[in-house]
Amino acid sequence: MPVDTQQIMDEASKLGDIVAQHPAVVRYKDARLAIEKDPDATRLLAEFDRQLEALGRQQQSGMPVTDAQQQSLEALQNKIVSHLKIKALNLAQVEFIDILRRITQTVQGRLNLQEAPGAGAGGGPRLTGMQHG
Repeated sequence: MPVDTQQIMDEASKLGDIVAQHPAVVRYKDARLAIEKDPDATRLLAEFDRQLEALGRQQQSGMPVTDAQQQSLEALQNKIVSHLKIKALNLAQVEFIDILRRITQTVQGRLNLQEAPGAGAGGGPRLTGMQHG
């Protein structure tokens, strides 16, 4: 018996409720909250984003990154990776993403889809190399 999209979405919602209770998800949420409540961690991450964006714009305009800018960014990176709450967030995020990856792989495995011979990484047909007559 075929199922409709709403049935799939209802089951996906139930799965989401279950996944939300997984310890890895709870740790990830807690780690994010800890960062949000830590002004030093928030400042470091915001400053890193700001510097990275500025350097990206600078490179796009054809200006190279200077040694001083590179050193400043590296010093900031060192502060970030040594911050305990940011470390905890990174570890929790890896575990969280792994859970999501495993769930996705399980669902995809149940679909019994075989990649077509010669299909590219996107799963679609490869159109290159066709002979035109």
